[in-house]
Amino acid sequence: MTGKVRAGAAEAIAGVIRSGMTLAVGGFGLSGIPRDLIVAVRDSGADDLTIVSNNMGVDGKGLGLLLENRQVSKVLASYVGENALFASQYLSGDLEVEFVPQGTLAERLRAGGAGIPAFYTATGVGTPVAEGKPIAEFDGRRYVQERAIFADVALVRAAQADSVGNLRYRLAARNFNPLVATAGKVTIAEAEHVLDHHLDPDDVMTPGVFVQHVIAVSDPTKDIEQRTVRTRTEDTHVDA
Repeated sequence: MTGKVRAGAAEAIAGVIRSGMTLAVGGFGLSGIPRDLIVAVRDSGADDLTIVSNNMGVDGKGLGLLLENRQVSKVLASYVGENALFASQYLSGDLEVEFVPQGTLAERLRAGGAGIPAFYTATGVGTPVAEGKPIAEFDGRRYVQERAIFADVALVRAAQADSVGNLRYRLAARNFNPLVATAGKVTIAEAEHVLDHHLDPDDVMTPGVFVQHVIAVSDPTKDIEQRTVRTRTEDTHVDA
């Protein structure tokens, strides 16, 4: 396999990840997170990182690993309720946090990938989200200006990748990953299957032009953030 495929996560981030960088990371909860790459960033020791992600994983898993290792100085996220360590570091003043409405976060990443420096949205007008930001009126309605997110490095997870970096996502992993993949100056993707042929053009969700490095996932285990089950009952036949 040639092209953009690397032997593993440590090789993929070597010479790429440095202290003080802004990293955009795909995933939603623990679904679709680039697990191997997060572990490699932890092991790299890079610190003073700014993390852009929907959330910061949970205690001991996902991006929570970077919090445990005190490698994160700032977070831009829309939801952080599952991580007690995150709350502790934020309340103690050890962690700077910028809360971003979820749709706004998605659009800021999309704008960064499209080269659009800023946009206006009605979301957050009249709330602390809009404090210190330009406000403009269009057609009688007030909007707040939001700046695009341009990350130094983007880390994503895909179901399939090929040697030139084309990516295909599956089910819930198609959350923030496609947006994050376009927002980084350098994008590193881990994939459950690295193909020995090119993806069919109709299956490409992130074109390889956005991706610089690809690795195969080392461990297929997928963590579950909250396991909710019900007691199995006797099957009941229902007529159509």
